[in-house]
Amino acid sequence: MSEPKIAVLRQKIHGLSAVDYAAALRDRLPDAEVTIARTPAEEQQLLESAPIVTGFSMSTEEVEAAANMDLFACVYAGVGHLDLDAFEANGTAVTNASGVHGPNISEYVLGSILSFVRGFKRAWRQEDRNEWRSYPARELQGSTVTVVGLGAIGQAVVDRLDPFGVDTIGVRYTPEKGGPTDEVLGFDEIHDALARTDYLVLACPLTEETEGLIDSEALLTLPTDAFMVNIARGGVVDTDDLVSAMQANRIAGAALDVTDPEPLPNDHPLWDLDTVSITPHNAGHTPDYYERLADILATNVDRYRHGETDFENRVI
Repeated sequence: MSEPKIAVLRQKIHGLSAVDYAAALRDRLPDAEVTIARTPAEEQQLLESAPIVTGFSMSTEEVEAAANMDLFACVYAGVGHLDLDAFEANGTAVTNASGVHGPNISEYVLGSILSFVRGFKRAWRQEDRNEWRSYPARELQGSTVTVVGLGAIGQAVVDRLDPFGVDTIGVRYTPEKGGPTDEVLGFDEIHDALARTDYLVLACPLTEETEGLIDSEALLTLPTDAFMVNIARGGVVDTDDLVSAMQANRIAGAALDVTDPEPLPNDHPLWDLDTVSITPHNAGHTPDYYERLADILATNVDRYRHGETDFENRVI
């Protein structure tokens, strides 16, 4: 089989240029034709001819026009924004970027937990006031961390927690699959896990089952000194219930990289809560993002060359 043409869509991902992605692909696939169109018209022509396309999204019309497209490599882990039926009708395989976020987002989770444990946010406020005053802190060792979602990110979080001497509980759709945590429960047992949780990490996809999963009842089940980190999707948490719980001191704090709504309006009450830390969906940002994406696609291009269709991270 001749070297396939690879079309890289002109879309910025996490603020990084697609040019960097194309360069990473060329490093791994020196004999392949890796092309980024300069204009929308050129991109349309490229989509109509390239057997492999990679980027964030394609409209239904673009998919239907891409008669030669055998593989679309989505550069996000989630593919809910794609019309998968259109890709399937077009005979196009779709892969995602699952696993790319493991190292960077798990570091965000650990940083958020440790910042809370050692009271850094309070320290930073006192530092801004030039105020030398001792304050209480905690230890992570010996606590219980519950991770909801044991995909690539959840597993990476658990791996990085291991040296800290904590007990871990995993919550997943299919508990029979097990996982790296000390204990694995299904979603029907989540309240049992929450009642024993010191630190709650949300790393699950947003689905019908997980939408509003952390509601007033769940927040009441958590101990009042519990801390929550959400790097899943904003809709996994009922925002109004969270605001009420934080205002009533029903949990001790939260680190939110995702919110509902998103972006979070600048007059939203979450901004004014000292016990809440907010980042603008930033946990996934890393200069190594495209390097990891390129590794996945390079593996799949090699399989494509050999007529294989068991692509890594294949969705459909």
